[in-house]
Amino acid sequence: MTTSHTARGLQHATPERRKTSFFKTSLFKAEWLQFRRNKTLLFMATVFPVGIPLLLFLIGNGGAAESANSFDYFVMYTLLFVQFYTVLSMATTRRDERVLKRLRTGEARDIDIIGAICFPGALLTLIFTVVIIPLLMVLGAPAPINLVPIVFAVLIGLLLCSALALMTSGFTRNAEAAQMTSMPVFMLAMGGLGSIRFVFGDSIVADILAYTPFAAISDLVQIGWAGATFADSVGGVEAANFAGIFQDMLIPLGILAAWTAAAVWAANRYMRWDSYR
Repeated sequence: MTTSHTARGLQHATPERRKTSFFKTSLFKAEWLQFRRNKTLLFMATVFPVGIPLLLFLIGNGGAAESANSFDYFVMYTLLFVQFYTVLSMATTRRDERVLKRLRTGEARDIDIIGAICFPGALLTLIFTVVIIPLLMVLGAPAPINLVPIVFAVLIGLLLCSALALMTSGFTRNAEAAQMTSMPVFMLAMGGLGSIRFVFGDSIVADILAYTPFAAISDLVQIGWAGATFADSVGGVEAANFAGIFQDMLIPLGILAAWTAAAVWAANRYMRWDSYR
């Protein structure tokens, strides 16, 4: 069936489109309710991402570099615990319960099924981000110099972590095994933090870590808040102004985009829709 058009454009949605919209809304609501009922996921998605960065900020001196570092930890913990681990856990559980297989035989499209799984963590991540920035400022942090790289870091980071979670679920036999299969991503993410890379100095390890996706996220966050990466801030490099940040963000943004494209391909290639059993 096709839709009718006039000179003013599309007039009425087709029954198929209305049905797709209904199933998409129902799936998103169902996944959100399931997420809320999982107390373990809720605990991991709130206490670690919000509590640890706030604690780091409160024990520091509240300068631009310290504020950017605290927010860097917030973004990393949020992407890992709120998005990556919850999507991995939910995708693996739904697969083992053969929910994904049943949904694929119905009216829902693959993109709707995956989107519903990714929705709860993404929503919480965006809410936390909107709340934590003014909260840090109320506590004494200087305002971010430019929010654009921060927005890119969070939004592309959500897509990256969702794709990594779906890919990892293909190698995860059950929900319990997710604690082990998630470790490589957690280690890669922690190694990408600006304050961790700084420990390695000018070594080849630091150079390798600088080209990982989570290092790119960290650099975008640090540049957006403090006008310089963590290493540059510690080294006394002058912070970029609002306009200068757009140039400084190009390299980490390109690295992040390339890794995200590769992760999306890998998720499409390795994600399993049926149980191992």
